[in-house]
Formats: sequence, structure tokens, C-alpha cells
Amino acid sequence: MTYHLRVPKGKRGEAERAIEVHERRCPAAQSVKRGITIEWKGEIVEEE
Repeated sequence: MTYHLRVPKGKRGEAERAIEVHERRCPAAQSVKRGITIEWKGEIVEEE
């Protein structure tokens, strides 16, 4: 899974934290994590 995000300038930290915790907070990820390995990365672009 790859997240492509555009965020307002100065909000990169918040976006990174959201990506880092998404698996723990996502009901779909929680329901399949025992049988499916979930790999993810985030590409964040700050808008000017």
C-alpha cells in the first residue's frame, strides 16, 4: 500500500504520524493482519 499525500506547508509531521499509526487504527488491517502481511509507505509532498 502506498499513500500519496499533498499536505499544507508545515503539516508534514502530522501526515507522517497519521501514516505511522494507520495500521493500528484501521479496522480492515486489524481483521487481516494474522494472515496477510501489510506493507506500506508514504510519499508526502508539502504544498507551498
